[in-house]
Amino acid sequence: MPATIRDVARASGVHISTVSRTFSAPHLVNPETRVRVLACAEDLGYRPNRAARALITGRTHNIGLIVADIANPFFPPLIKAAEGQARHRDYHVFVADTNEDQAAEEELVHALAKQVDGVLLCSPRMSNSLIEQVSREVPVVVINRQVAGLPCVMMDVGQGARLAIEHLLGLGHRRIALLGGPRGSWTNREIRRAAGTAARTGGAELTVLGPNHPTETGGGAVADQVRRSGVTAVLAYNDLMAIGLIEGLDALGLRVPADISVVGVDDIALSRLTRPKLTTVATPTAAAGRTAVDMLLQLDSDAPRGARGRGATAGDRRTTAQVMLQTELVVRDSTGPVPPPGRDTGA
Repeated sequence: MPATIRDVARASGVHISTVSRTFSAPHLVNPETRVRVLACAEDLGYRPNRAARALITGRTHNIGLIVADIANPFFPPLIKAAEGQARHRDYHVFVADTNEDQAAEEELVHALAKQVDGVLLCSPRMSNSLIEQVSREVPVVVINRQVAGLPCVMMDVGQGARLAIEHLLGLGHRRIALLGGPRGSWTNREIRRAAGTAARTGGAELTVLGPNHPTETGGGAVADQVRRSGVTAVLAYNDLMAIGLIEGLDALGLRVPADISVVGVDDIALSRLTRPKLTTVATPTAAAGRTAVDMLLQLDSDAPRGARGRGATAGDRRTTAQVMLQTELVVRDSTGPVPPPGRDTGA
């Protein structure tokens, strides 16, 4: 028979209410008493009833994590890191996928709002105004997007795009294509802004092709357009598109990097397994997942007493806390010197 809260109270020599506070509000319990109660609970195999604890504390100890496309290899390291960090803080994570659909994203936030203490929105497709609106219903931390007045964890893809373009310029490329990602993507806008500035500074012509679906299929679909554009190098919105593009170019008889250099963004595991190995911008996805969990839990902890949890208003949770994590360029085999004049690249 499972151990009960009464068994733990009897074994540790305290009142039932002290055991309850040990799990629901440990900062209110004497440290020595807390250690003794937790040790007895562990010995007895006692696990507190989360539903009952939620009624007392107003907290479910659940977090929602909504991602744009769970099939994209960019997201699993972030999900795994967020789950590990949440578990360390005695929270559980509910993961949901929107399949790049803004309406589905909004619907999921509303569905999770009553079941979690907060939501992590990763690479959201909703507009900033809509994100602000749903944040009035449940605490929100945004990953890979900047929203004024809301806590955000961003990866500096702008810096990464600049490093990628400078790398291509250093190899002699002056006609470069940018394969854009989804319309409305903050990451896409940042990459385009930084790549455009770096290209102009370096005296290069940047041709923007997109928006495109951010998948391997999406990258392959524009291979012929890249060939006809006459560019000698390409920066893709993400690694999946870059890998798809390389496959598409190969089918057209173009070699990477001998004929066209290709750079991706994300440094997913597959980028190290392709042939040629992909030059890419490494993004700190695991660090973003851990940071976002800590930020969400700190947000609730810092709320005024009586304004914590799901009942807090958007004003209670307003913050300027925004974290920018650094990216770096990883040079592998998919980039090389610009082809010599006169070489046929299919244009």
